[in-house]
Amino acid sequence: MIYKTYYKSPIGNMLLASKDNELIGLWIEGQKYYLSNIKEKLIENDKEEILIRTKNWLDRYFKGEKPKIQELKINPIGTNFRQAVWKILCDIPYGETISYNDISKKIAKQRKIKKISAQAIGGAVGHNPISIIIPCHRVVGANGNLTGYASGIDKKIQLLKLENVNIDKLFIPKNNLKIS
Repeated sequence: MIYKTYYKSPIGNMLLASKDNELIGLWIEGQKYYLSNIKEKLIENDKEEILIRTKNWLDRYFKGEKPKIQELKINPIGTNFRQAVWKILCDIPYGETISYNDISKKIAKQRKIKKISAQAIGGAVGHNPISIIIPCHRVVGANGNLTGYASGIDKKIQLLKLENVNIDKLFIPKNNLKIS
């Protein structure tokens, strides 16, 4: 059985989902791939322990604290490849960024192969079903562009600013504008 609840955040309404008292989803309203990995019916339950703990985690995060991912039991649903990418995302320190290319190199090394395309990494990052907690917003293009965020570049910028990331050298690729 999959339980759901809602959370109002400074960047928009969120849907949280759990199964077997583990967090399996956190989507920002309107994001791409919203509920894409869920095939079962969701039942509203504001009393599920992991959902209560996740709301508390988010409260602390949006107050500028640095809650640890390990405080929550997470179990994102995805292929082995996506799971490997999401595991790397979980290791990105608060307030720092990593490039798609850097993740590509790490996955290639793990799999003992020469190369994995940054686009394949982008696909896995974009399908992250536990936004914010699995920090896909910390992934940027190799040259500092803010390409790709399933919830929109504006929300990615808000999250990076919240984490005090130095965004002076980051830019929005479409317009090639500096962020202010």
